[in-house]
Amino acid sequence: MSEAGGAGRARAAVARLSEAVGERRRRLGTAMGEARRQRRLLLLVVCVALLLDNMLYMVIVPIIPDYIAAMRGGGDAAGPFAPAGGNESGGGGNRSLLRPRYPPAAGGNEDVQIGVLFASKAMLQLLVNPLSGTLIDRVGYEAPLLAGLAVMFLSTATFAFAENYATLFAARSLQGLGSAFADTAGIALIADRYAEEPARSRALGTALACISFGSLAAPPFGGVLYEFAGKRVPFLVLACVCLLDGLLLLALAPPCAAGARANMPVGTPIHRLMVDPYIAVVAGALATCNIPLAFLEPTIANWMKESMGASEWEVGLTWLPAFFPHVLGVYVTVRLAAAYPHLQWFYGALGMAIIGASSCLVPACRNFGQVIVPLCGICFGIALVDTALLPTLAFLVDVRHVSVYGSVYAIADISYSVAYALGPIVAGQIVHTMGFAQLNLGMGLANVLYAPVLLFLKNVCQMKPSHSERNILLEEGPKGLYDTIKMEERKGMGKTLRPAGEMGENGMDSYRRDLTGVSEEDSSDYEYS
Repeated sequence: MSEAGGAGRARAAVARLSEAVGERRRRLGTAMGEARRQRRLLLLVVCVALLLDNMLYMVIVPIIPDYIAAMRGGGDAAGPFAPAGGNESGGGGNRSLLRPRYPPAAGGNEDVQIGVLFASKAMLQLLVNPLSGTLIDRVGYEAPLLAGLAVMFLSTATFAFAENYATLFAARSLQGLGSAFADTAGIALIADRYAEEPARSRALGTALACISFGSLAAPPFGGVLYEFAGKRVPFLVLACVCLLDGLLLLALAPPCAAGARANMPVGTPIHRLMVDPYIAVVAGALATCNIPLAFLEPTIANWMKESMGASEWEVGLTWLPAFFPHVLGVYVTVRLAAAYPHLQWFYGALGMAIIGASSCLVPACRNFGQVIVPLCGICFGIALVDTALLPTLAFLVDVRHVSVYGSVYAIADISYSVAYALGPIVAGQIVHTMGFAQLNLGMGLANVLYAPVLLFLKNVCQMKPSHSERNILLEEGPKGLYDTIKMEERKGMGKTLRPAGEMGENGMDSYRRDLTGVSEEDSSDYEYS
């Protein structure tokens, strides 16, 4: 009788244990499902933030030259640059908004002022990025992203109500401060939440498509609203969208929940990442491939008017068709990277070769239809390079350093900022002293010569993870539900959790082995498989 009672108690204990394990697995599965849904919403937040940043960067292209001329000219502001509706101010109509507060200057000083205004955003972004990357590595991705959105909102509102050059310059610089946090934290957040391939490449490709759409759609968006609704309306629309994006991020990842990253490892310092030869090659490629776009944006309009007598609408629509090959380039690279991930370096090199050839063809164009073709080639090549190399940066951090991505994407942002800080200031001087054709030939040659350098990345795909976040978690053991979810995702998103009823007698042992495995590589150097 006692033996029967003991067997019954043992079976009851086993049943309770199995039920407890099943409940734990159900909780883990539910949490992972919620994490997947949350990361899709966070991807939406990041994409909207990148879209807004690039729209604000380019929306002033058709507005600022006429606006500055209006501030200089005073009473003549009721020309083509004046808003059609008289809703900007009270009894004075539109003229009171554009009264002369810009100091008079002679010669081409106005062009210099506009160039400095356009470059100020990238300049400040270039200076702040080393600090923002380090801060992001320490406090996580969500809080800096929220802070960046807040600063961008303030910058956009300042643009809307600016009435002198100093305020415009302050608003533009403030945007650079916000971008240094929002852009870097956003891209790093995508790399962190989409840790597996090809999902990471698809997510980063989506973000790049939003960047392209924001840059290319902003000039007609700003020009149309400025013409028919007034100067303030484009900026107020962007400010409202920025506010809504920040509120969505606040609902998904409130700052009080930032302590969830307390278990995450400390990221590699940015100065160590900068001297990593593989990361340096990628950063150089990102800067070089964006130089043609950054240098052509401020110079191609005057060249088209002088060389082919282009009309204003042709100049305004020059870059819009390039959006479609850019999206095509993103799509093609994502699909190729999923099928042949070991050729990421080749996709980048091919993109740089296309950029180089297209840059050299621009001066040979003689009409609007012809010039669109090389510009589409440049944007297609940039899409290949960016989509192939941005995921490569995250992979290099995973296998050579610690899987914390703030600093490495700050380096990527620095690469972009170098091109866009120099473009508005240097490009015009090069055209004036050497000529438009020589500028394009130089940019094309630089891209063609840099393409073979990407051969240095050929063996990156053979590297094995060394001292990454996954190893640290495995060695130390999970300290919370976040770590457990992270480990499950790193072990492969393709594996599904078994229901509790399908667990055999060894279910507890296998579950324990899943959570407490030991890494085989614990050196800080990379290895080849």
